[in-house]
Amino acid sequence: MNLRAGIENEYLRRHPVAAAGQFEALPERALGTVVEGLEPSSLAIAMEYLSPVRALAMFSALAHESQLEVLERATPRLAMTLLAQMRDEVRNDLLGSLRTTSRKDLERLLSFPEDSAGRLMDRAFVVVQTGVPVAEALSRLKASSVRGARTLFVVTQEGCLHGRVDIQDLALAESTDLVDDYVQTVHEMVRAEARREELVELLERSRRDSVPVVDTAGRLLGVVRYRSLFHAIEDVATADIQKMVGVSPEERALSSPGFAIKRRLPWLHINLLTAFLAASVVGLFEGLIAQFTALAVLLPVVAGQSGNAGAQALAVTMRGLFLKEIGVRQWPAVLGKEVLVGLLNGLALAVSCGLAVFLWSSSLGLALIIATAMVMSMLAAGVAGSLVPIVLTRLGQDPATASSIILTTITDVAGFFAFLGTATLLAFML
Repeated sequence: MNLRAGIENEYLRRHPVAAAGQFEALPERALGTVVEGLEPSSLAIAMEYLSPVRALAMFSALAHESQLEVLERATPRLAMTLLAQMRDEVRNDLLGSLRTTSRKDLERLLSFPEDSAGRLMDRAFVVVQTGVPVAEALSRLKASSVRGARTLFVVTQEGCLHGRVDIQDLALAESTDLVDDYVQTVHEMVRAEARREELVELLERSRRDSVPVVDTAGRLLGVVRYRSLFHAIEDVATADIQKMVGVSPEERALSSPGFAIKRRLPWLHINLLTAFLAASVVGLFEGLIAQFTALAVLLPVVAGQSGNAGAQALAVTMRGLFLKEIGVRQWPAVLGKEVLVGLLNGLALAVSCGLAVFLWSSSLGLALIIATAMVMSMLAAGVAGSLVPIVLTRLGQDPATASSIILTTITDVAGFFAFLGTATLLAFML
């Protein structure tokens, strides 16, 4: 190592904040020449204070062996910032070349929960430090690959979040002004472990286009943008729709038939077992149905209405659980509401359905039977639709996966038993 390189490395170690400021001001094409001769251990210290985009640009200018040494010595924050911006094949190649201990640790750091802020955040964002002129801030913004952002985040020299600036304000400001003159305090920020529901609530309350993600020391890790959150919610919602009917969330409209059969067939077998259970209830009243064949005609009416009512209660309850409007502790209130709704809807349907059956069959007994069964089955549907997802959530299961099949079984069994049981009691009126 020559004297000049030694002095430069010592400067990086002793004054990393000042060095990072100079690196930020350099044109990107000059980075390859600048990093020659610099020790990766010294660069890792200075890169900690660079913006994510510039840190990756400097990292990419290094030789492969130097990149590995930077990752070995980087803080968790810097390592995550660099790796998360890379293409999958580049990241996998680097991780595969690291020592086993380092690789496993970095993989653990990158494995945020599926619906967390750490998984949804964008690490390719532009930041500026306090004290930077407006002209320099706009220049960095134009030179970056970030598009569509309306907010620029400002950090301290230590990388801690200081505030936000509307890009429109910067565009209308004097070029010699400092960004500090336009900084707004950030009241909405989250940790990387924050759940998607918390992000939705924050964005709805603040009406901002993005939410900053910080670590325990308040240092900026990334930004969750509204469009990313919207797409994540959309993906989860559509996946839940598929899971509720026993379809794998990985299946797509153009997936191969073999993949679709492999994922659907097990759930169809489970559904077949539940159908046999409902059929066994009908079998208990085989003699009664043989004697009064009109009962067989009306069975689908009761089962269909209770199934639809249960699906309505299920959808509302699952939405409440998903958006954190309710928790497991609110089950008495949810149950009470759905019981009342089921009762009132059941009474209304009993009148209309009973009248229709009387006009069709001219049998007062048959009309009374289906009216009574309608009220009972609608009550059962409300109870099942509200309690099934809450119970599954309480047991630590995903309510979207099995709620629909369980609900269908309960509403079919309850509907058949209510109708045929009432018919048995009132058979003398048929």
